[in-house]
Amino acid sequence: MFNNSQMISLLYIIGLFALLYFLMIRPQQQRQKKHQEMLRKLKPDDRVITIGGIYGTVVKIKDDSVILRVADNVRMEFLKSAISQVTASKEEAEKGKE
Repeated sequence: MFNNSQMISLLYIIGLFALLYFLMIRPQQQRQKKHQEMLRKLKPDDRVITIGGIYGTVVKIKDDSVILRVADNVRMEFLKSAISQVTASKEEAEKGKE
């Protein structure tokens, strides 16, 4: 049914797709899963950094957004997906200063 060169070509294509999956698609899925887990564990008084580089402290968490205190009497609302990382909670930051 298949001759030798067709079988090698088919295996080559399958190998390329497997390589593409393990080098590009799977790591992206793992990063996305870690990010979703981080957003799920988000709580008030956590210090965060947004994807735009704004540092803030979580004040309130809504369904798909979060309100951050970025300065005294300054609160901004961001989408949860705009949070890039949690740096530390307020208590952990104060312990580090002592």
